[in-house]
Amino acid sequence: MAVGHVPAPGVRDSGASGDPTPRNSTRQVVIASLVGTSIEFYDFYVYATAAVLVFPHLFFPAGDATAATLQSLATFAIAFVARPVGSALFGHFGDRIGRKSTLVASLLTMGISTVVIGLLPGYEQIGIIAPLLLALCRFGQGLGLGGEWGGAALLATENAPPRKRALFGTFPQLGAPIGFFFANGLFLLLSELMDDQAFLSWGWRVPFLVSAVLVVVGLWVRLSMHETPAFSKVVARNERAKVPFAQVFRSDFKALVLGTFIMLATYVLFYLMTVFSLSYGTAETGLGYERSPFLIMLMIGVVFFGLTVPVAGLLADRYGRRPTLMVTTIAIIVFGLLLGPWFGADSTVATLSFLIVGLGLMGMTFGPMGAVLPELFPTAVRYTGASVSYNLASLLGASVAPYIATWLASSHGLGWVGVYLAAMGAITLLALLVSKETKETSIED
Repeated sequence: MAVGHVPAPGVRDSGASGDPTPRNSTRQVVIASLVGTSIEFYDFYVYATAAVLVFPHLFFPAGDATAATLQSLATFAIAFVARPVGSALFGHFGDRIGRKSTLVASLLTMGISTVVIGLLPGYEQIGIIAPLLLALCRFGQGLGLGGEWGGAALLATENAPPRKRALFGTFPQLGAPIGFFFANGLFLLLSELMDDQAFLSWGWRVPFLVSAVLVVVGLWVRLSMHETPAFSKVVARNERAKVPFAQVFRSDFKALVLGTFIMLATYVLFYLMTVFSLSYGTAETGLGYERSPFLIMLMIGVVFFGLTVPVAGLLADRYGRRPTLMVTTIAIIVFGLLLGPWFGADSTVATLSFLIVGLGLMGMTFGPMGAVLPELFPTAVRYTGASVSYNLASLLGASVAPYIATWLASSHGLGWVGVYLAAMGAITLLALLVSKETKETSIED
């Protein structure tokens, strides 16, 4: 460290090692990775909830309720087509100009798209233009989230101590249950404070418009960050990839495929436990719950999702990523085979326990991913590689999961939804068996 140099407040000075790179404090890393992903997932889940409760009534022609729900879920799936595009786009700039600037851009893209949804007129006002504009904004949401997760995961893991990478990698993962909890909590509060007519008229717009305030907070937090040490070293050595997307497919294709399928069961499980369960649980042809009681049960389940995320990170740091995920994936397969009789039971206790166990398993499989996917790729293409594999899994798993599950349940029975989940779990288990342990992998290559 140069004579007279004083590290900035909240920055870990690495002068003892001779490295002049400014370091983000643990507090900065936690806040920046957690706040950003919480906002992003809040935006995403606001749409998911509205796609089940509101959009079938407002943005599509009146008629068959199941058809309207399927059309709404189809617009929900558009974001998952956009996410790999966003991962390639933002991944390019994340690997070329840095993690910090790219994370700011992804947050703006997601936030603006969400706010505009809250301002859109419905089908009765502008006809077919309404669902088209809704689909366009949904594409923008997917584009932003496609670049968000990878950058947030790298922000956490590239600033983490070597023996705590999986734990640090859970910071952005906690954004999922936090964002989901607040998105659904706000919908629940609004539905309790106003009647159905007011809620469908204007109340549903409030969660989307609130996103503007949250984005300002997220931008303020992220603009105060320093670049990660790993990326700073790549810049100093002049080793940035010219076209990260092409380099990933050329040099790290196996890691890309493995990362995608390692994430597959995670995505299918989560969107079955949230979007599908809410749709089936509140449908007259399903379990027939009122909206508010089911949302309360779902939020209780999400609490267990949040609690198990850091537990999974600690286990992955102690015992390794593969053992932790393999045991969890086997449990997901068993859970899937029990889904039909468990979720289909005419009992509040059965429904609540189903949501708690399913979302608890979600935390166990989602928690380590913040470390696992970044560890598969070298620094020069890590943003692109981790983001693309994460979002390809979303395209193959999450985008179609609610639609497939709704079709299976209505055409062949609830048990086949569980078979679908178990099959996706088997694919993930196979990918884990083929992959190598990354616990000891250096990420400052």
